[in-house]
Order: sequence, then structure tokens, then C-alpha cells
Amino acid sequence: MWERVLDRLRARLEASLADARIALPWWVPIWASGLGTVFAVIAVVQRSAVLPPALIVLALALMLVTALMWVVSGVLAPSWLKAVTVVAAVAVLLNRPVVPDFAPILLALVTAELAAIARPRLAVATAAVGIAVLGAATAWAGLVGFSVYSVAVLLGLCAGFMLRWYVRALDAERGKQEAIREQAILAERQHIAREVHDVVGHSLSITLLHLTGARRALQQDRNVDNAVDTLTEAERVGRLAMADFRGTISLLTGSSGTQALPGVDDIAGLVERTRAAGLDVRYEQSGDLTAVTGAAGLGLYRIAQESLANVTKHASDSTVRIRLRVGPDGLILTVRNRLSGAVPDGRASGNGLAGMSARAAQLGAELFAGPKGGDWVVDVRVPCDVDAPDRPVAS
Repeated sequence: MWERVLDRLRARLEASLADARIALPWWVPIWASGLGTVFAVIAVVQRSAVLPPALIVLALALMLVTALMWVVSGVLAPSWLKAVTVVAAVAVLLNRPVVPDFAPILLALVTAELAAIARPRLAVATAAVGIAVLGAATAWAGLVGFSVYSVAVLLGLCAGFMLRWYVRALDAERGKQEAIREQAILAERQHIAREVHDVVGHSLSITLLHLTGARRALQQDRNVDNAVDTLTEAERVGRLAMADFRGTISLLTGSSGTQALPGVDDIAGLVERTRAAGLDVRYEQSGDLTAVTGAAGLGLYRIAQESLANVTKHASDSTVRIRLRVGPDGLILTVRNRLSGAVPDGRASGNGLAGMSARAAQLGAELFAGPKGGDWVVDVRVPCDVDAPDRPVAS
């Protein structure tokens, strides 16, 4: 039962703080109000025998009016009203000072509260008025301990400003962490999009080449056996693409999986599959591929895959020359094919080129992708220290 009551109180107070645009935890006003009520009761009890009942009732009403307003309406009272009522209640109580006196502590509490949530000018003004009330009570009513109580008010002012600074710093840090989290989510989405784009785009391009070959075999040559072989190869490529796709998603999502992502050794197989689909691809490699890291190998594989997919879409009748070299000057991948007319817009500024640029940036590589001497050239240079023999292997 008490837990439900506390939960309702917390929810209502958090809503009130949000409406008032006060960035404080819900328990801060609870503690402040609780301490204020305790000290107010003690201060009244101290004077129960020396103050007229009317003044005691007036002091209690002034100290509790803002809390009662929230209980009735659920709306926090304005800060200036809290300052006026508390200072007035303390002034009433200090007509009959006692030793030790708990009434001045109320001034320190309200000053700290206003410094944390209200305008600084209001907090400073409240502290100044409170010290003036203490001075008047010392001069006219014989209050003992003016300097101690004044220091308490000033300490309350400093404590409130420190709490305000802490809350603002905490909000700024939360905003920073939220921005970092959103950037990380965006980067992960872009990473997944690049992987899916490379896997699906290349596989669909190769599958479409096979389907085109099968259609021509049926329409023009009436060669059913050739069409069946071509469709079988398209099915095989599709199954490989699905396996690659599942493996990519499995690794990106962190789930268990046994299939590794492709690397630089798989570029030769990529060339063979593309060549089997009907694209004229010449491949040459040199150097020790075992010296290439997994990250660099995956990046170069995806760049080669995207390059072949672009050739399939835009220049399927041209010859593609791919050269991979591992040597002392680093890792160099070059994909070149003849341009068949103007450079298509999608090829100049599509997602594929953006993905290539992103992968090259991750590897710290230099990337050139564009027309050069009548050819479309994709050239990637990954800096690394590799001391290996330069023996070319062509296919």
C-alpha cells in the first residue's frame, strides 16, 4: 500500500516539476519540504509559550501555504511566492527569538532552494532580505548569533548554486551521451546498409545476367539445355547470396554463426562467378595475400564486388580488368573497364560509390573512382608494410 502511495506521489511530483521546467530529481523537493516542515514545527514549538496563538497560526500558515497549494492543485507555487511567505513567517517568529533558534535555518533552506531552481537575482535578493531580517531581529528583539545565521544563509545560497550547476552539467552530459548513442546507431545502420547493399546488389546483378542468358537461349536459340544450365547457375548464385547474406546479418547482429565474412582470397572466386554469368573479367594478382588483414580483405572484396555490380548494370558488354597487388608500397586494387557512352548519374553519385568511399575511409586508404582515359577506373590504395615477392598470377 505504502509503495503505491509513494509511486503516485512520485509520479505527481515529477509531472509538476516537468510542468514548471525544473530539472531536479523528485526526491530533492521532498527532502527540502520535509526539512523545512521539521524546522518550522521546532521553531513554533520553541515559541509556543511566548507568542500569541494568532501569530503562531499566521507563521504556520505562511510556511505551509505553498505546500498546501501543491497538494490541492498539483501545481508548484511560483518561486517568488515561496520566498515572500517563508521570509514573512521567519520575521513573525523572530519577534520572540530563543536560544538556540531554528527559525533562521528556514531562511538558509529557502535561499538554497531558490538558488537551485529560480532566477539567480531572486535567490540573491532573498538572501539579502533574509540577512536584513536577521539584523533587524538582532537589533530590536535581541537575536543571538547573527553572524552564524548569516553565514548559514550564505552557505545555503552557495549550496543552491552548486546544485544548479551540477544539474546543468548532468543534463549536458546526458545530452552528449544521447548524441553519441544516436551517432553510434546511425553508424551501425549505415554499416548494415553497406553490407546488405554490396551482398544483394552484386548477387542480383549476376543473377539477372544468368536470367538474361536463359531468356535468350529460349527465345533466340531454342536451346532448352543451355537455358536450364544457365538457370541452374542462377539458382546456385542465389543460394550463395542467401548464405552470404545470412552470415553477414548474423555477424552484424552479434548472433552465433560459423560462416566467416569474405576476404581478399575470395576475390578470385568472385571473379569466377561473375565470369560464369557472362561478363568478360580478367584478373591478375601479385604478392603475398596472407599478409593482408581481415578488415582490409573484407573492404577490398566489397569494393571489387560493388565495382563488378556497377559494370554489370552499366557496361555489361565491356571487358573488366582487375589487378590486385600486395607489395612494399601497400595494397592496391584496380578495377578498369571501357566506358560505353556517358557516365550514368547513378554511377557517379549512387550509394555504391558512397559505400566504397566509406570503406576506404575506414581502412585509411586512398580511393579514386571515375573516368580516366576512356575507362572507368576504381583504384584503392591501402597503406601497409608488406615485404613480399611480386609474382603475378593471372586468371
